[in-house]
Amino acid sequence: MAQKPSIPKGTRDFSPVEMSRRNYIFDTIKRVFRLYGFQQIETPAMENLSTLMGKYGDEGDKLLFKILNSGDFLKGVEDGEIAERNLVKLTNKMCEKGLRYDLTVPFARFVVQYRGQLQMPFKRYQIQPVWRADRPQKGRYREFYQCDADVVGSDSLWNEIELLSMIDMVFSELKVRVAIKINNRKILSGIAEMIGAADKIVDITVAIDKIDKIGIENVNEELRSKDISEEAIEKLRPLLEMKGSNEEKLEVLTNLLAGSEIGLKGVDELREVVDGINNLGHKCEVEIDVSLARGLNYYTGTIIEVKALDVEIGSITGGGRYDNLTGVFGMPGLSGVGISFGADRIYDVLNQLNLYPESVSGSVKVLFVNFGEKEARAAAVIAKDLRAAGISCELYPDNAKMKKQMGYADALAIPFVALLGESEIEEGVINVKDMHTGEQVKLTTLELIDKLKS
Repeated sequence: MAQKPSIPKGTRDFSPVEMSRRNYIFDTIKRVFRLYGFQQIETPAMENLSTLMGKYGDEGDKLLFKILNSGDFLKGVEDGEIAERNLVKLTNKMCEKGLRYDLTVPFARFVVQYRGQLQMPFKRYQIQPVWRADRPQKGRYREFYQCDADVVGSDSLWNEIELLSMIDMVFSELKVRVAIKINNRKILSGIAEMIGAADKIVDITVAIDKIDKIGIENVNEELRSKDISEEAIEKLRPLLEMKGSNEEKLEVLTNLLAGSEIGLKGVDELREVVDGINNLGHKCEVEIDVSLARGLNYYTGTIIEVKALDVEIGSITGGGRYDNLTGVFGMPGLSGVGISFGADRIYDVLNQLNLYPESVSGSVKVLFVNFGEKEARAAAVIAKDLRAAGISCELYPDNAKMKKQMGYADALAIPFVALLGESEIEEGVINVKDMHTGEQVKLTTLELIDKLKS
């Protein structure tokens, strides 16, 4: 007996209805990106491992999907090296390429590779799948789409403000209640200085980035495992548990970080971003969260994370400022800032809350019943006129029983069925049935176009 086909864990198939819903999300995000002047690019699914490795920290490097070299991938590998099982060394010899982990690092590579052709500041958006060798669980997949918008070539904090405004617009249009959490990596560096652990900034940010998942006590245990002193951990706790309004938090941070130049710079930047988005106005909640760290090593300034308020799920959007990323590709001093919408998690949120408009579920507005060769020819001509007017329709391909054709329309939630028999052809009309109400009316082609457009 043949084995039942399946797909890898952490990946998903999508039916036509599901794709209609996903495209609703993609189209909403694309429309907002374009409103703010972003231009679309695409990059390959696979990149050279030299491009990807070392950009996401040790934990990120472990989650990269590596691609075995074509042909004899063991060429150049000694038997002793295999027996030694030094996986890092073996991977470097057997794999030259990997699947992209995100869209930001490939974008940095793109900017450096085509720098002579780009007008700065360069605003790009990109909607493509990424892959992570993570443990699959609710809201976490091994293959998923990111919808990124980035600006490079500008230090202005207006970029951060506009990105927050874009996030607000996208989720307002999708009707998802969210909290936009913001912080600044310089504040975290200032905190590390203040608690006497400036050399442990990476360990601190990686640990506190997990606070929502594992809780503060487990975060403290991880900090201890990184040789961070009990005194430093106790100084850190009240900062991670800070309450109050954004203005109150900024005042507390200003006082606490008075002795840290980089920390105060982070506070000033955060204040400017908060004031800017408040000035523009926003429907979504915007909250300063000092525990927000985002574990990726390339962030240097503002960091952003978005949580859905009505569904238990991880971050559905994130991003931040990364001043130094292109430097590793030979182009130092180019500042960038970007955000990434997690389309798959947003899709799960909209499914759970049933927030799709009725029009999203089906694309076909009218089905022409097939009564035979003569009638089908006449229906095909009218269908062509409808399509020219931008109305989706189809002709049932076979002269099947009426019950079967009507069942087809019902199963696909097609709202109207067009009945074009011999008498209708002679009269120059179409008998149109509303599948919701059962009502039937006779219309000319122009009247049918007007009805479907309205």
